[in-house]
Amino acid sequence: MKVLGLILAGGKSEALGKLVYKRASAAVPVFGKYRAIDFTLSNMVNSGIYKVGVLTQYNPRSLMDHLGSGKEWDLDRKHGGLYILQPYIGMTGEYWYRGTADAIFQNTTMLRRGDEDYVLIGSGDHIYKMLYNDMFSYHFAKGADITLLVKELDDTYDITQYGTVVTEPDGRIVEIKEKVQNPPTKKAFLGVYFINKYLLMELLYDAVPAGKYDLLLDVVIPNLSKLRVYAYEFNGYWRNVKKGINEYYKMNMEVLNSRALREELFVKYGKVYTKLKDYPPAKYTNTAKVSNSMIADGCIISGNVKNSVLFRGVVVKAGARVENSIVMQDTVIEEGAVVKNAIIDKNCVIRAEQMLVGDFEPVVLEKWMVV
Repeated sequence: MKVLGLILAGGKSEALGKLVYKRASAAVPVFGKYRAIDFTLSNMVNSGIYKVGVLTQYNPRSLMDHLGSGKEWDLDRKHGGLYILQPYIGMTGEYWYRGTADAIFQNTTMLRRGDEDYVLIGSGDHIYKMLYNDMFSYHFAKGADITLLVKELDDTYDITQYGTVVTEPDGRIVEIKEKVQNPPTKKAFLGVYFINKYLLMELLYDAVPAGKYDLLLDVVIPNLSKLRVYAYEFNGYWRNVKKGINEYYKMNMEVLNSRALREELFVKYGKVYTKLKDYPPAKYTNTAKVSNSMIADGCIISGNVKNSVLFRGVVVKAGARVENSIVMQDTVIEEGAVVKNAIIDKNCVIRAEQMLVGDFEPVVLEKWMVV
């Protein structure tokens, strides 16, 4: 069975504020050296999907720079490989994506010309680890037309911010509610679809020319009674980066504080692949004190670092304190500075003796800022 992977990575997410001023939400850095899209892309490759299209639109430069030719994911291939699918200007008009269904519809040439029979559609800003093979087997065992990945959410999630599904005992979905105040269940749709390619093309040709541009709202939900749409339950860790700053901060701290979670995300079901960079190993001087932290390669630590995630090339000078914070690539914390409950983007400088302290929510510093 051949499967085409499609990753929706054109989202902006205003809830991420300064973190997406210059990048798409799928390109947001996570866990010291990764980008959000690394997880969905690695899941596909680890599941044997070697032809993947990434649909971009908002601020794609950072994401395209990260993906390059797809070499790190073994997608720089003569057959298949990585395709960046951007909106474009043609002889007859401008073709900006007007929704998820429209984005795929505008790239149906890729579906039509490929020899794959099935399509797996995922989101580039979701953090989770799985092999999709069991989901494929479930799809065929149920005789499904479409299979959606779902998860029973606990109280750490705001269920009103997610689409929820109602299923029959055999897993067939009979109702989907998108972000309502009183959802009928806590079973949320995780943005992953598995569907026959030719059925997908039929549904898109029926919906998009009629002005219906959203894959879930305008294509799947109106056809629930006609198609056999099933829910495949996922029981592992899952977070959606674009839900906001607090969700992003919480996600990094959860991984920092749980060995079991780190094993699930980085060891189980294969590696998480990412763009390689030529940094030396992290260096700790005689004055360094580090506890419960992720320190990426290229960091030079001379101060105190506690409960924090430091990306590649961060410098913490003697006498500086970094606590409960996320500090991104090539940022410098000078002597005596204090950083607490903060998210600092790339290439910032916190001058000597300065303080950057968040209160109830983490304070966020955008790229290239000097405090």
